[in-house]
Amino acid sequence: MSIVYRTLAKLEEALDGNIHPEAMIHSDQGVHYTHPEYQKRVKKLGLLQSMSRRGNCLDNAPMELFFGHLKDEVITR
Repeated sequence: MSIVYRTLAKLEEALDGNIHPEAMIHSDQGVHYTHPEYQKRVKKLGLLQSMSRRGNCLDNAPMELFFGHLKDEVITR
C-alpha cells in the first residue's frame, strides 16, 4: 500500500491544490485501489476515482496505450 500512498502524496505535491473539479484518477480493480483508505485519500484530494470493469481489459486500453506511448517518448529521449 505504501507505493500507492506515496504516489498520491507526490501527485498532491505536484498539483499544489490546482485540481480541476472533474479530474479523475484511473486504475484497475486491484486490492490497492479498492482499499477503503486509498479511496478516502483519493476523495480527500478532490479526485474522482475511475476503475476498469472486472474482467474487461478493453476498458483500460486507452490508458495503457497512452502510457505505452509516453514510455516510448521518455525512454528514447
